[in-house]
Amino acid sequence: MRISSGLYSIKQGLKNIRRNLLFSLASVGTIVSCLFLLGIFYCVVVNFRTAMDDLTNTVTFSVFFDEGISEDNIKLIGDQIRLKEEINTCDFISADQAWKDFAKNNYEDPEEAMKAFAGDNPLKNSASYKITLKDLTNQDQFVKYLESLNGVRKVNASRKAADGIAALNSVVTYSSVSIIVILLLVSIFLISNTITIGITVRKEEIAIMKLIGATNFFVRAPFIVEGIVIGLIGSIIPVILVYLAYDNVINYVIGRYNIIKDFFAFVPVKELFTTLAPVSIIIGVGLGLIGSILTTRKHLKI
Repeated sequence: MRISSGLYSIKQGLKNIRRNLLFSLASVGTIVSCLFLLGIFYCVVVNFRTAMDDLTNTVTFSVFFDEGISEDNIKLIGDQIRLKEEINTCDFISADQAWKDFAKNNYEDPEEAMKAFAGDNPLKNSASYKITLKDLTNQDQFVKYLESLNGVRKVNASRKAADGIAALNSVVTYSSVSIIVILLLVSIFLISNTITIGITVRKEEIAIMKLIGATNFFVRAPFIVEGIVIGLIGSIIPVILVYLAYDNVINYVIGRYNIIKDFFAFVPVKELFTTLAPVSIIIGVGLGLIGSILTTRKHLKI
């Protein structure tokens, strides 16, 4: 009996879509549009966040030590720093390495500059730990922690760069959430309107079904099926469109402007859609389900 009721609900749900084809197509089109924009937006945001993560890795904190500090104490400071969850990388830069890097970045002939000092390292007190963070949001607290460690003379931090990146990340995050919520609400509204029309068209039929003893679920089920099918169709189409668009754009940009690869690494299409595809389908089906349930509860006083 349950199987036959289920098949009836599916058949009636599909019939509802055919009866209200124009509005059903409008709902599908709206979901396609919303999820397509959502997919494009997701691709942009994921690539942007990846670029921000790469940029975050360029913002370094340098920890310098008190003069005359022992190697054991330097190692102890490094161990304390690496225990912090905020740490992405923590590399020790010896005084000799600091001098070599300085000469390389500031002299046309680094070898001649180093020979001129005849083994006398002008940066002999510049050994340090070079640190990058996973997230720059709490940089100030982290700098205070570094400055509180015994044996630490000073901490050099690029506060302006770190603040700028952290602020930009926050803006993108809040903007993304706002746009996604607006798109989802619009989709639910249009699906709700489609289901409402279906209920209006079948008002007399529903009344008769109730008179002969049909259960609440039996009456509601076709409309729920209708919403789910509309959501499913509306979610599959944009996934395919976004996949093709993203793949073609990346291939075009990299093929036309090969130098971009040296500065920016696009997220691979398969990696991106491993998350985007199932999420889009779940959102589409969820929108259809939510829209149909809310509408049947409101308009079917049963």
